[in-house]
Amino acid sequence: MEVAISAITLAELTAGPHATNDPTERSRRQDRLQRTEAVFDPLPFDADAARAYGRIFSAVMNAGRKPRGARAVDLLIAAAALAEDIPLYTRNPDDFHALDDLITVITV
Repeated sequence: MEVAISAITLAELTAGPHATNDPTERSRRQDRLQRTEAVFDPLPFDADAARAYGRIFSAVMNAGRKPRGARAVDLLIAAAALAEDIPLYTRNPDDFHALDDLITVITV
């Protein structure tokens, strides 16, 4: 089984060290970023993912949830998974509520 990381997730990890003023936490986040970059090739957010985002957006809206704001980044990650027809592994499955008909969400 091939494992990948979304380019969107990699962007979040890249921002992580800059999002804290604590030097110990910054170092921990930088280490996580470097280890991730060494192991995974990022799955791009391409035209297919952009098209899939419309389906993701619609499913969230139809479930009565807001697809914008803080949730938007998670939905872009879901769109990348949908475009590639691959499962999405997450520690936060609630972020992907209402997408069961589109993608397989696996809690880790």
